[in-house]
Amino acid sequence: MELYQNGGMRAIQKEIDHGISDTAYWQSKLAQKDLRFGYYEATDTLLICGKDRASLNLYRKDHNERFALLKSIPAYTGKYDGDKVNEGDRRTPIGVYTITQKLNTVDPFYGPMAFVTSYPNLYDRIRGKKGSGIWIHGVPIDGDRDNFTKGCIAINNDELAGLDRAIDYKNTLLLIDSKLKEHTSLPYATIMSQLYQWRYAWKYNDFQSYLSFYDTTFIRFDGMEYYDFKMYKQRVFDKKESKEILFSNLNIIPYPGERSNLFMVTFDEIYTSDKHNFTGQKALILLLNNDQSISIISEQ
Repeated sequence: MELYQNGGMRAIQKEIDHGISDTAYWQSKLAQKDLRFGYYEATDTLLICGKDRASLNLYRKDHNERFALLKSIPAYTGKYDGDKVNEGDRRTPIGVYTITQKLNTVDPFYGPMAFVTSYPNLYDRIRGKKGSGIWIHGVPIDGDRDNFTKGCIAINNDELAGLDRAIDYKNTLLLIDSKLKEHTSLPYATIMSQLYQWRYAWKYNDFQSYLSFYDTTFIRFDGMEYYDFKMYKQRVFDKKESKEILFSNLNIIPYPGERSNLFMVTFDEIYTSDKHNFTGQKALILLLNNDQSISIISEQ
């Protein structure tokens, strides 16, 4: 009431925005969550490919909001180990991908149908990785095939048909790694609180605090590097606009590979100011530093 008396609803909103960036709040909120594969608000189905076990595992949230293993499907992956870097290197990429399209008609070599993945994703592109056309597909309808692919994930045609019936591909994430991993002790509450501190600085025009969340190696999705991004954001913040920034449907995904402190974060954003409105999905690639701060290395 004192806040309202002295500052109105704006003051109360600012206090709530500050409170939601507190680590203790998120520790309480996430205490009972299943965080073995990440924190997911927007996704209820995961396909996890472990190249070492040549398998594609289907997980879905059950009534307790825990990811239950529904099916482990034998799979073929690229001929060579390691992450995909170049077109034609016959490696299956390591990363986090959406399924962008279902192809109902394909060359019979790829079976009856295929799912198209989002390779190269944001992190792939800023590292200059090449290639495209990474699918989940079947096996030749007539004839044999090698026990490896050029980089795709191939499964038995009956299994592919069953997978098609089992998933809504638009709400399914594909995680590909050299080895299957579960994560039991990653500080998601810290990451979440840091994200909301970043939002707080952004919303209330604290440019120096906002910029401190960005790594000097930052590259935006369109190739803009840290210095130019800094100058661009400085001009925006100098306008001192009143703004509303809302996040929803957050996913925090430990990025597959060898770096245990690398994460992909996706969320829906509503941004409203006097001169600019935006509604859509955002993606961040960030590092969790030793001091538990985050450093954003890419953004889309």
